[in-house]
Amino acid sequence: MSEWERVLWKKQAYADNYIPPSFLSSLRRNANVHPYTYAPLVLASCAIIQHISAVFILLSAFVHLHTMALDPRLLVWVSILCFLLGYTAWELTQARTNTSTEMRWWRAKAFKSSILVFLALLALSPVLKTLTEATSSDSIWALSAFLLGLNVLLADYSSSFDRTTTKLTSVLSMNAGISASVVLASRLSSNLSVFALILFAVQLLALLPILRKYLNTSPLRILISTALLITASGVLIMPISSALAFVQGGILAFIGLACPAVLVWAQKYKNEIKGSWDPAVPQLR
Repeated sequence: MSEWERVLWKKQAYADNYIPPSFLSSLRRNANVHPYTYAPLVLASCAIIQHISAVFILLSAFVHLHTMALDPRLLVWVSILCFLLGYTAWELTQARTNTSTEMRWWRAKAFKSSILVFLALLALSPVLKTLTEATSSDSIWALSAFLLGLNVLLADYSSSFDRTTTKLTSVLSMNAGISASVVLASRLSSNLSVFALILFAVQLLALLPILRKYLNTSPLRILISTALLITASGVLIMPISSALAFVQGGILAFIGLACPAVLVWAQKYKNEIKGSWDPAVPQLR
C-alpha cells in the first residue's frame, strides 16, 4: 500500500477519516503566547489608575463647587498652574527630539489654542449654565454617570503616542468626558463656577491623557499615579465621604496591584494548541 499523502486531488487507498501516526508530530502548545511578568503589568495599569483618578478628581471638584465649599477662582488658578506645569514637562520631553524651528511652531500652536479655548469657555459659560434648566436633576446625574462611564471604557490606555494617527475610541472618550462636565457644570450656581469646572475638565480629560503618553517612563508613571490617587482620595473625596474615599482607593489598588497578580497566576491555565491542521495565516505587508 502506498504511503498516505496530505492532498485532496489524489485518490488514495485510505478512508476519508484516516489519521496517520504522524498526525500529532507537529503539535505545538502556546507557541505564540508571551508570558507576562508582574512588574510590567503594574506599570501598564498606571494609565488606568491615572484616568480613573482624574475622573474622581473632576467629580469631587464638582461636588465642592455645587456645595460652595470651593472658590471657583481658586479652581481657575489651579487649572492654570496645572497647565503651566504640564506644558513645562512637555517642553522638556520635546526638546530632545525636535529642532528649534519645530519647537517654535509647536509653542505658537499651543499658545494660540490655549487662548482660544480659554476665551471660548469664558464666553460660553452663561449659555452653558442655562443649558439644562428644563431637565430634572435625576436625569442629569444619570446622563453624566453614563457619559463618564463611556469616557473610562473608551479611553486609550496605550503608552505610545503617534501624531499621525488618532484612535476613534480616544476621540469618543474625550467627547464623552467633556460632555459630562458640561452637563454637570450646568447645575452650578454661577457663571464663574461653570467656567472653572469645564476648564478643569479640559485639563484632566483632554490634555492629561496626551501628556501621559509623553511621560511614559517607569518612575514618572508611578509618581503621577500616586499623586493623582492621593489627591483624589485623601484631599478631595475624604471631606465629602471617608467611606467613599476608602472605596475609591480600594478599587484603584485592586486594579493596579491585584489584577496584574491574577493575570500572572492565570497564565498557567493558558493552553493554545497549534498544528499542521490549522489554516495558513497570510503575511500581509
